Amino acid sequence: MKISIRGAQASDAKTLLGFIKELAAFEKLSHEVLASEAELRRTLFEEPCGAEALIVEVDGQPAGYALFFKSYSTFLAKPGLYLEDLYVTPSHRSRGLGGFVLKHLAQICLDRGYGRMEWSVLDWNERALQFYRSVGATAMTDWTVQRMDEAALQQFATS
Repeated sequence: MKISIRGAQASDAKTLLGFIKELAAFEKLSHEVLASEAELRRTLFEEPCGAEALIVEVDGQPAGYALFFKSYSTFLAKPGLYLEDLYVTPSHRSRGLGGFVLKHLAQICLDRGYGRMEWSVLDWNERALQFYRSVGATAMTDWTVQRMDEAALQQFATS
C-alpha cells in the first residue's frame, strides 16, 4: 500500500464534493451540504479564500481529504492552522491514513512557524476522540463552538 498526499486542484472539485457529502452523511448532517462542484472550484481555486485542501491517495486513488486554513492566536502572537475537515473513506480507515495526514499537517505548521493546530470533533464520535488523544491532542473542555449561519448573519447585521 502506497500512501501519498498532494495538494488538491480545481480538477478535484468533484472528488472533494463526494468526500464532503460522505463526511456529512457520517456526521448526520447531509441536510446542511449546500456546496456544489462549481462553488468549490470557484471558492477554493479561482478566488483567494485562504483555505487549502489536500487529497490523500492509496495506490494512486483518492481515499480521503483534509481542508484547512490559517488562523491566528493573539495569546501566542502567532498564526495557527485550523483543520476544517479530515475525512478518510470507510474502506481505508484503520490503516494509518488519518495519522499520516495529521503528521503532514503538523509538519506544515512547523515549516510555516505556526503555534498550534486546532479542529472540532463531534462529541459522540468516540473513535475520532480516541484517535486524537492518541496523537497528543487535548480537548478544550472549557470552550464551546459558537456559530452564526448566513440567515443569522443577515438578520443580525441588518437589525
